[in-house]
Amino acid sequence: MIANPRSIHRHSLRVYYEDTDAGGVVYHANYLGYAERGRTEALRDAGIPHAGMVERFGLMFMVHRVEIDYQRPAMLDDLLVVETEIMDVGGATVLLRQTVRGPNGVCAALRIKLACVRIGGNKPARIPPQWRQVMVSMRDDAGTATKEGD
Repeated sequence: MIANPRSIHRHSLRVYYEDTDAGGVVYHANYLGYAERGRTEALRDAGIPHAGMVERFGLMFMVHRVEIDYQRPAMLDDLLVVETEIMDVGGATVLLRQTVRGPNGVCAALRIKLACVRIGGNKPARIPPQWRQVMVSMRDDAGTATKEGD
């Protein structure tokens, strides 16, 4: 387990031509891919990568529900930042808030519920203790940061 996990993880990425429509606007479905990258990097940086869960336990996270609020378009060549914050951790689920920010503010706000499942059978499974402990710590740090920032 990594000490002092960050409460809000930030992952930067660039908008490429392949991400956009003919007008240079990011295609709406690409925000899901950006969020996936942000989640993957947040877990990796916290010391609990997806690959480790697969290798050690035969488990993975699967998206159970996604809500997206598109607020303003991201454009070709924009530098974006995906912010990932853990809101709640259950026995087999994790609720995240992710925000995709561009040079002009928030492009998309997402609420994502992940379910921990067994590979192959896709049956629900409890989140391994080390992973759960780190995510709970990240959630609690986010709550403290929010309260202090009010």
